[in-house]
Amino acid sequence: QVQLVESGGGLVQAGGSLSLSCAASGSIFSINTMGWYRQAPGKQRELVASITSSGRTNYADSAKGRFTISRDNAKNAVYLYMNSLKPEDTAVYYCNADVTGWIVSRTYNYWGQGTQVTVSS
Repeated sequence: QVQLVESGGGLVQAGGSLSLSCAASGSIFSINTMGWYRQAPGKQRELVASITSSGRTNYADSAKGRFTISRDNAKNAVYLYMNSLKPEDTAVYYCNADVTGWIVSRTYNYWGQGTQVTVSS
C-alpha cells in the first residue's frame, strides 16, 4: 500500500508565507503526476498546482505568481511554497499522487489526509 503524509500547515497572517511538504511511502515503483488541491468550507475541492514526473507544472490562476510547486523524485516528495498569502487561501490542502505499485504493476490515485492552512487578515 501507499501513504501520502502532508506537513507544514498552520496559521499565518495575510501577506506571509508558508511551505507545505508531502512524502509518499510504501510499495512504490514510480510516481507520475503529483499535485496539491485545497478545499474551503462549503466549496468543492480544487486543483492548486500539479507537477509531472518530468517537471512540467500547472497552476490555478489564483496561485500563479504566488505559489511554487516542486518535487524530489529521490524522496518521493512534493512541495508547495506559498507566498503573499491571502485570506481566501484558507482551506484544507491535500496532497495527491498517481502511483504505480511495485508488487502489482497498476497505477492508482492516492490522497493525503490534508493539512489546514489558515490565513488571517
